[in-house]
Amino acid sequence: MNTTTTTPDTPLLYTLPEAAALLRISRTKLYELLTANEIESVYIGRSRKIPATALDAYVNRLRTAGKE
Repeated sequence: MNTTTTTPDTPLLYTLPEAAALLRISRTKLYELLTANEIESVYIGRSRKIPATALDAYVNRLRTAGKE
């Protein structure tokens, strides 16, 4: 089972505009990354959310790729 490392004030899930703002990218670019399966998302009903852990994983992959 995965555990989260968020603090009580940190959301587990972000809306797409919130995730884009955190990554400092446009919503269009975020949709491109979602379509390419670069960032994981989940649905709650019809609402698409981005797990905080998915944002961390994406940034870590970028950092690792930059070292190669």
